[in-house]
Amino acid sequence: MEAYIGNFGPFRNRNYMQTTERSSRLVATWLLIGVGMTVIQIALGGITRLTGSGLSITQWDVITGSLPPLNEQQWMAEFEKYRQTPQFHLLNFDFTLSDFKFIFFWEWFHRLWARTIGLVFAVGFGYFLVRKQFRKEMVQPLLALFFLGALQGAIGWIMVASGLTGDAVYVQPTKLALHFIFALGLLSYTFWFALQLLVPNTQRIQNSSLRKWNIGILLLLVIQLLYGALMAGHKAATVAPTWPTINGQWIPDRLMTDQSVGLNLVNNTILIHFIHRGLAYLLCILIVVWSIKLFKTNGSAFFHKTSRLPLLIVLVQIVLGIGSVLTSSGIIPGHWGAFEWMAQLHQLTGMLLLLSLVTTLFIIRRD
Repeated sequence: MEAYIGNFGPFRNRNYMQTTERSSRLVATWLLIGVGMTVIQIALGGITRLTGSGLSITQWDVITGSLPPLNEQQWMAEFEKYRQTPQFHLLNFDFTLSDFKFIFFWEWFHRLWARTIGLVFAVGFGYFLVRKQFRKEMVQPLLALFFLGALQGAIGWIMVASGLTGDAVYVQPTKLALHFIFALGLLSYTFWFALQLLVPNTQRIQNSSLRKWNIGILLLLVIQLLYGALMAGHKAATVAPTWPTINGQWIPDRLMTDQSVGLNLVNNTILIHFIHRGLAYLLCILIVVWSIKLFKTNGSAFFHKTSRLPLLIVLVQIVLGIGSVLTSSGIIPGHWGAFEWMAQLHQLTGMLLLLSLVTTLFIIRRD
């Protein structure tokens, strides 16, 4: 009998390994669906900002707010709330109900998509929990993911609330930047978790030097993305719609005003513009040098495929950035034109560049 059981031991182990791998793939697929939905959510946030729709809904009703107005009376009630905001009094005072419905749709859809992400997460979590397909080490990161998602929603409302008081016409740029960076953090965290479940150790390489380069470039990119959000919040592309110089100067005047250094760094539009451009050039140079090192490094097939992505994406990103600057002089309020397309694609490639660097960081381990 012992010999009989012993003969089937390897089969039991093999079956257990296959079941574990299948569970990991299913959970990873669920996480990657969340990654894709989060990318769409951030893109919707960009559309909401570019269409000036972010302040159209003046309340945060987590449950009842999932439904739009269903009749003319409800539409008029929502429009009346919007008419009490500074944005209406100072900027959109000539809006009709039809104009309001347009901006309301984008903010409502942005919030609805966020609710849908939460629902997909909750349903998937419950399903995998009941089916016992979570390994013990998965639970804590998933709970952290849920907490980060809820925190991101709260930060989003704090951002919106900043544009509903005083003489605010738009949300505060610093709060917009915070909302954007937290969204990217949530995106990266989810993607990293999926990579842990999908990519076997045989596809990873050991190289501390390349990893240090990766970390440095990634940190610089986070600062760059932060300044991209400040550019968007301050509408700073329009202060210098020229390239390669900034209004005819390589180093523009008025980089420092009478404000403190800290306030200049987040409020001075020409300084923000200058920093954003400068960081783009620096990132491009560093990624070119780093990519040459990557191309010379032996590794797995997965490593060689992913190592080409950062260089390709950063070149596209810079072209789109230049296009955004040059077309910013043609902005027409309420009209989706060349600038809006450029800016939206510029933001999208920024996210893709971040994910490509997260991927290489996962693949390249310390020695």
